Amino acid sequence: MSDPATTTGTVEIPAEGGYRIDPEHSTISFVTRHVFGLAPVRGTFSLAEGHIEVAEPLSASSARATIPAASVDTRNAARDTTVRSAQYLDAENHPHIGFVSTGLSHGDGGWVLNGELTVRGVTRPLAVRVERASAGGGTLRLRASAEVDRYAFGITAMKGMTGRRLTMTLAVTAVRSPE
Repeated sequence: MSDPATTTGTVEIPAEGGYRIDPEHSTISFVTRHVFGLAPVRGTFSLAEGHIEVAEPLSASSARATIPAASVDTRNAARDTTVRSAQYLDAENHPHIGFVSTGLSHGDGGWVLNGELTVRGVTRPLAVRVERASAGGGTLRLRASAEVDRYAFGITAMKGMTGRRLTMTLAVTAVRSPE
């Protein structure tokens, strides 16, 4: 957008242009269930790199991100080793989890970044709900969430003992790229 940032609800629309995601100031956290759905498991993934392009029209905006599969951290070394194994993420053979957007839309529920998530070489659609966004001083800050069904990616180990769905929360900081 050529005008200064505008506001729609809790989402401030930044100036158009490219923004490099800052991995050091961005987090990807998740929560799922285990032990027959009785106990929560919380964890994080690191972010290797990413880019956000704010376009005019806004619906033409895009985003992409790369996550190291081996970066999973639940603060339980044995569990993390199992999640990295061929039973779950197969990080040795599929070292990256990737997201590439396919479109941005706005409706009654707010802004949704639609895209494709690739895990273990399997690509499935993913809707990322943008909950908050603010822009200023060349920095874009976003909070978003998505639900990932691990079965959709062929990760079906330990049914019943390990949760099927993960609720992901993204806290992203991106810095305006030089033109």
